[in-house]
Amino acid sequence: MSGKKKLLDIVRDKIRFKHYSYSTEKTYVAWIKQYIFFHNKKHPIEMGKAEIEQFLTYLAVERKVSPTTQNQAFSAVLFLYKEVLGIDMTSLNIQALRAQERKHIPVVLTKDEVYKIIENISGVYQLLVSLMYGCGLRMNEALNLRIKDIDFGFDKIYIWDSKSLKDRTLPLPIKLKNRLQAQVDYVQNIHKKDLKDGYGSVFLPFAFEKKTPSAKCDTKWQYLFPMTNVSKDPRSETIRRHHIHPATLGRNIKNATKKTDINKRVTSHIFRHSYATHLLQAGIDLRSIQELLGHKSVETTMIYTHVVSEMNKAKVMSPLDF
Repeated sequence: MSGKKKLLDIVRDKIRFKHYSYSTEKTYVAWIKQYIFFHNKKHPIEMGKAEIEQFLTYLAVERKVSPTTQNQAFSAVLFLYKEVLGIDMTSLNIQALRAQERKHIPVVLTKDEVYKIIENISGVYQLLVSLMYGCGLRMNEALNLRIKDIDFGFDKIYIWDSKSLKDRTLPLPIKLKNRLQAQVDYVQNIHKKDLKDGYGSVFLPFAFEKKTPSAKCDTKWQYLFPMTNVSKDPRSETIRRHHIHPATLGRNIKNATKKTDINKRVTSHIFRHSYATHLLQAGIDLRSIQELLGHKSVETTMIYTHVVSEMNKAKVMSPLDF
């Protein structure tokens, strides 16, 4: 029996070596698998520019995926060729029918609507959503917060290695300070229990675990919003306490919204949109908001000027009301 590794297993190893997240690993492996199956299980080494273009065009024309989804698939295939097969496809000027990009103005909540939803969320999820709105955090940024990231002395929150790969600090909402301190105390207590029960380790980023093995059991590295129970890590198979699952947070937001009279589509990201819009309405300059949100380009942040502009249009009276 051959001990040769399968291609997708090699892909997983390379992704982990590059320190990509587990969600990226699952996404890339899924797209690479679809690419191979689309071409009737032909080995990627026997394919190239033409096959990649066919696959991307299929996604746009037949599957009618969004530009973001198509780009995600493209990135996965490029990763396969460059990082696993050692073939750089970026210089081949790959042409494919691109998915039609639509400019969407994000939906935002009024301050009253934000407070209505928060009031209808219970327990730790209320604190979590309050923090997401109060700091304009992405869902994953909030869920991945560790105890060490909350600086009560300087009233700062540290966001490390976010989506834009740019670390940043944010003002800690003073209204949440006592509740956050209570949450830290709660985590410290359950961590002591986990250590007593033979657990207590936590996932560490990058190669930090190899550099400082003992850190995985340090209190300061524990997630600020941990799951109720310990579970098996899908990569290392270690039994440990992970952070709250995104789906659980989403379900709590959805249930809270149902209890209100708000008829907007409310997701976790709408609180980030609302944060930026409300800051802009309060007179905070665009560059400052860009830094607070962690956007690479101010053009990304400018979408919120369009939101405010649309709100101002709503104040224009109809001729029927003259």
